[in-house]
Formats: sequence, structure tokens, C-alpha cells
Amino acid sequence: HKNPTKAGIAGMNQYVWSSHKGYLSTSKKWDWIYKVYVFRHLSKNKKLWVKMYRRFMAFEEDEVLTRVLEGKKWPSVLGEKTFTDWIKGRYYHRKDNIEVPQSKELAPEPEEIISTVCDFYDIKPVELYKSKRGEFNEPRNVAIFLMRRLRRDSLKAIGAQFDMEKYSSVSSVIERLKRKMAKERKLKRKVAGLIDIVVKGQGQT
Repeated sequence: HKNPTKAGIAGMNQYVWSSHKGYLSTSKKWDWIYKVYVFRHLSKNKKLWVKMYRRFMAFEEDEVLTRVLEGKKWPSVLGEKTFTDWIKGRYYHRKDNIEVPQSKELAPEPEEIISTVCDFYDIKPVELYKSKRGEFNEPRNVAIFLMRRLRRDSLKAIGAQFDMEKYSSVSSVIERLKRKMAKERKLKRKVAGLIDIVVKGQGQT
């Protein structure tokens, strides 16, 4: 309804082809417009519907929100961080699908994975970036595995995160951890527990 005004064509009340005036009218000739759905979001009191609609239309538009909605691609989730985190924690584990690229937008952030792994192993983040040939750094390897498992990050992106130059090195860490989990139930339970903590933790932040 504000588009004609934003385009400099006419005001909301003056634009002939807008249904805006239908929302303001109580005349039955406008009953063909499905106004009730919108009105009920504004007020439960039927007598206040038009008044609340006028007030709503008078609000200044949020510039950030407007840019998002006018963009070519909308985000999978739109809202404040507390809301988006809640959505991620509630739905990511059920909606994660490699064939649906947008589902990755629900994935936990790298910082969340790093923080959870460090808390779990009671270490500082710097410990995750230490790598010695022939040494099995479990927290580091688990973090790398979770980046791939939960975020489906590319080997290149994970390598950049953990200061690893070769993609093959990242792949080797992941495959080595998979084999180790297949042999060691304790490690497998640890990783499963961490996945559960990371995913559920999103909805509690």
C-alpha cells in the first residue's frame, strides 16, 4: 500500500488502484478483500480494527527490514537474534537437508561450535588450533568434524578456520575421527552429546 508513495506516484489515499481505501472502509462493497486476517493480527477487538490499521500504516518503515524484503533473496528466518536462535535450536535437526541449500541458514554459527567444544573439554580456543604430527588432538578433531557435520562447510572453509593449508588434511582428520568413533563407543557418545548440546543450545541463547 505504501509503494505508490515510495515511487512518488501518489499518496496512499489518492492512488486509485490500491486496496488501501478498502481496508479503511466498512462498506460491504469491499468485503471481497480478505481483510480479517490482517486485522486480527493488529487487534482482537473488532471495533478497533480500522483504527489499529491506520496506526500501523502510519509507522515509519524499518530501513533494515525494508532492504531485506526488497532484496532478490529473502533469508530463511527473519527476526531478532533471540528469535532466530530459537528457530535454529527447534528446527535445524529436523530440517537439515543437503538438497535444500536454505536449510544451512539454520545451522549453528562456527563460534557456537568452537565455544561448545571448548566448554565440553574445558580448554581455551587456542588449544583447537594446535596441531602436531602424529598427535591426536581430540577437541580439535571433533570441532573440525562438527563444522563439516553440522554446517556442511567446505573443506576449504574449514581449513581456513583451523589454519590448514591442504584440503586433504581436513578430509583426513574427518575420516580418521569417523573411523575412531566406529571403534570407540565412548568417543561416539561424546560427539553425539556435543551435537545435541550445540543444536539445542541455539534455542536457549
